[in-house]
Amino acid sequence: MKAAIENKRAYFDYHILKTFEAGLELFGFEVKAVKGGRANLAGSYVVIINGEAFLINADIPPYQPKNAPADYDPKRSRRLLLRREEIRELIGSRTGERLTIVPLKLYSKKAFIKLLIGLARHKKAADKRETIKKREARKEMKGF
Repeated sequence: MKAAIENKRAYFDYHILKTFEAGLELFGFEVKAVKGGRANLAGSYVVIINGEAFLINADIPPYQPKNAPADYDPKRSRRLLLRREEIRELIGSRTGERLTIVPLKLYSKKAFIKLLIGLARHKKAADKRETIKKREARKEMKGF
């Protein structure tokens, strides 16, 4: 299980409470691009519409731009493949506690592309400052 693309900003902005592994519905040239490490999850999010989960605003450029269809949109919505129970759990916990569904990692597992999504609560400014302090302390300890 090799982590191809990680959404580092999500770990800084949110407290991750629970994670789910979802499959992604992709075109063949998108799969090759993800396996090559050419994707960006920054600014993307997950929405549930009519009982289906969608990844919105994730940037996956084509593997070979000249061979991609002319009308291809790299930031198109992509359907996530989750079980009904998982979707129900996401809907129930998100509405009751004001939580957000955030994409964390995009990686290949065997022959499939998987997306690790997290049920998250937004951090307050003080929590972010604390995270920065911990990171700085870790850097200092490694430097010596």
